[in-house]
Amino acid sequence: MRKTTGAIGLGAALAVSAVLGIGTSGAAHAAPAKPQSLYPPSALVLTVGWGADAATTEVQRAVTLSCRPTPTGTHPAPTQACAELRSVGGMFGQLRTGAEAGRVCTKEWHPITVTAEGIWDGRRVSYEHTFANNCFKSAAPTLVFEF
Repeated sequence: MRKTTGAIGLGAALAVSAVLGIGTSGAAHAAPAKPQSLYPPSALVLTVGWGADAATTEVQRAVTLSCRPTPTGTHPAPTQACAELRSVGGMFGQLRTGAEAGRVCTKEWHPITVTAEGIWDGRRVSYEHTFANNCFKSAAPTLVFEF
C-alpha cells in the first residue's frame, strides 16, 4: 500500500510540475540574447552608378564590405578598403577623391556617383560623391570604390 501511495504522489507531482512549467524543458527557458562579438558592427553597402546624384542614379554595381572582426564581403579588396577606411576613422569625406598627380582626364561631363550606406563602428553612415566622369573616379587614389 505504501508503494502505491508513493507512486501516486510522484505522478501527481510530475503532472503539476509539467502544468506549471517547472522542470528541465530546454524550450521553456531560452537564454537571453547576447552580443555575438565584442566589436561594434561595421557593415556597408557600396554602389557605383551613372548620374549626377544618388537620387537619379541607376546603380550599375554594388558590393558589401564588413570590417569587423575581419575584413569580408563581396568587395574585391576588403582588407585594403577596410585599412583605408580605418585610416580616416570611417569618415568617407576624408578619403582622397582627387586625381593622382600626373593623371590626365578629359573635361567631359559624364557624371558617375558613388555611395556608401550602412554602419561603421556602430554609427550610421550615409555618403555620396559625384565624379565628373569615370576617368576622375579611376584616378582617385582610393580602393574603397574600385569594384
